[in-house]
Amino acid sequence: MTDHQAARRAPGTPRRPGALPTAILLIGAFYSLIPVAWIVVAATKTNAQLFSTFTFQPGTGLLDNLGDLFSYGEGQFAQWALNSLYYAGVGSLLCTLVSTAAGFAFAKYRFRGRAPLFYLILAGVLLPGMTLAIPQYIIMSEIGMVGTYWSVLLPGLISPFGIYLARVYAEASVPDATIESARIDGASEFRIFTSIGLPMMLPGMVTIFMLQFVGNWNNFLLPFIMLSDEDKYPINLGLYTLLSKGSGEPALYGIAIVGTAVSVIPLILLLLFLQRFWRLDLISGGLKG
Repeated sequence: MTDHQAARRAPGTPRRPGALPTAILLIGAFYSLIPVAWIVVAATKTNAQLFSTFTFQPGTGLLDNLGDLFSYGEGQFAQWALNSLYYAGVGSLLCTLVSTAAGFAFAKYRFRGRAPLFYLILAGVLLPGMTLAIPQYIIMSEIGMVGTYWSVLLPGLISPFGIYLARVYAEASVPDATIESARIDGASEFRIFTSIGLPMMLPGMVTIFMLQFVGNWNNFLLPFIMLSDEDKYPINLGLYTLLSKGSGEPALYGIAIVGTAVSVIPLILLLLFLQRFWRLDLISGGLKG
């Protein structure tokens, strides 16, 4: 842009992004969406078309594949889907509440050992889930919960990253003066948290819930270690068993692929539903400013 063009630009007008950042974003989006596009196209193909036609050429077997998917094992895929909704929905909701309460406490209360305890929890972010899976299995085995729904739910209730996000958001969105005013009016600490903290932290809670839901929905290792009953499998573990059996029954490949495509739909719907809360947060932030 020349000096003359810059001078003609109205004050406060945002600068247009250059070609390089736009190109990088487009390449990143293309790279991320190619596997999704392949799954969607492959779900429309019959088993014969899957291995004999062009990769991104749509097929004619979508309805048959969907019928085979939901009739497999007398509706076992539907059971896997319900299990995934339970693990991801209930587990993420409980984890969000725990993270919000812990983050609020770390942000708004002063107590002995506060900083060391927070850094100890934060250190959990550095530990990959794979290193924790075996200790979690041993603990669940000791209390007799291996093979139950609780063996998948309980280990995910504490999220170090969720607690960190909740603390950061509580420090930024919940004014100390508001809390002190509520205390002067005689509100209990529980009332302050439920009536003041939770409403003000709602957009942050939505973010924590979304991240945790995606993580729980895609969680494979923990259910793989904890569960032995196929009726309690989540979708991803159930599809893995289909692919494992596909070496002996090639027809299962098509079922596994269309099942993978269907399993993405809840995540897309959830993102579309929850994005209004993020928009709301941006609007409220602009009004405060």
